Amino acid sequence: MSLLILIASIVLLLVLISGAKLNAFIALIITAFFVGILKAMPFVTLLESIQLGIGNTLGSLVLIIAFGVILGNLLSESGAAQRISSVMIRTFGMQHIKWAMVLTGFSVGISMFYNAGFIILIPMVFAVAKSTKQPIIYLGIAMASALSITHGFLPPHPGPTAIAVIFKVNIGKTLLYGLVVAVPALIVAGIVFPELIKKIQAFPPKGLFESKTFAESELPSFKISIITALVPVILMASATFSELVLDEENNLRAFLIFIGNPTTSLLLAILFAIVALGLFRGRKMQDIMDSSGAALGSATMIILIIAAGGAFKQVLIDSGIGTDVSLFFNESSLSPLVLGWLIATIIRIALGSATVAGLTAAGIVQPLVIQSGVNPELMVLSIGAGSLMCSHVNDTGFWMFKEYFGISVSDTFKTWTVMETIIGVMGLIGVLLLNVWIK
Repeated sequence: MSLLILIASIVLLLVLISGAKLNAFIALIITAFFVGILKAMPFVTLLESIQLGIGNTLGSLVLIIAFGVILGNLLSESGAAQRISSVMIRTFGMQHIKWAMVLTGFSVGISMFYNAGFIILIPMVFAVAKSTKQPIIYLGIAMASALSITHGFLPPHPGPTAIAVIFKVNIGKTLLYGLVVAVPALIVAGIVFPELIKKIQAFPPKGLFESKTFAESELPSFKISIITALVPVILMASATFSELVLDEENNLRAFLIFIGNPTTSLLLAILFAIVALGLFRGRKMQDIMDSSGAALGSATMIILIIAAGGAFKQVLIDSGIGTDVSLFFNESSLSPLVLGWLIATIIRIALGSATVAGLTAAGIVQPLVIQSGVNPELMVLSIGAGSLMCSHVNDTGFWMFKEYFGISVSDTFKTWTVMETIIGVMGLIGVLLLNVWIK
């Protein structure tokens, strides 16, 4: 019954958005009510679940999204994004611009959460697309694939790190194996796949990261442009490094973790950008704030839709659908590596959260890791790969990608969902090959 309800909810959501042309925010809330009622959740509990989902999602994302949009606008309006994109184009050449996006996304993604990395890099994608006349989706998928791979495979990201803790494995070895698995997945999802979707058109929200084309003499230097863009990356990386080498009681570690928090680091980057790219270059504070406010207004619907996606996901969790799905696999005879990947995949499809899918799958297969003698580091990676599979309408990442690029639900499936699935499949293949080599 839970599987039927899950399928019915997805069909309803697609009909409301694609058929009835209902706003995605309203459609997601209606679908959340639909699931809760069919699962016989008490009405008060259902309302609380929706509110909790919205609160939890916005609590962790709203400041990151808002600050990210403002920083992106400052980079665009000052010409810094154009300067960075022009240097990237000259360095890699037009024929290899995807490599620039992939390597940039991977470098940023190692130390930064997916959402923060996506929001920081998205204005770069727009600027490079404008300069090279390349399709935005073509470049956006290259960037997003790199961020997603680091999110699913590599510690210190919360998913793989938490799973590694559950299996009590060596974090450093997990990171090393994760890098090996990540490379082929990155090539297929970020370099090969974009060639198949070049014709898909994107229509980003007007005013989000629009900027005029500057003359060369009007642009800020590459040094100050790249430093501004990398301020949050550097701060987050410093916080991550401090957690690995400094004691918990160390005051420097506490300070670095504070300024390396995505919200704090983006705020500090904004203040730096206002001075370095605005006031020092003759712009008035009022003009800077007016421009930033207009860009922030363009992100309102994005924030609401992501929040509604969080509500839908929370109802799926609280209604017990995730638990019902996982029970089917308690006594399977599959290889632990394949089983962990499969369970994570199904829970990811059911709930939308990669982290929840990974942790749930890890809890189910944990006894098998000891009994079977399978390499536990590879187990972390197989579950991580499964947790990225088949992202669709119950995943906030799906809606973030859709709304920022302004594409239809159908095209989001063709681009984002297929990319995530490619990463998940390539991850499993890489793990299975590594398993043979390690043995």
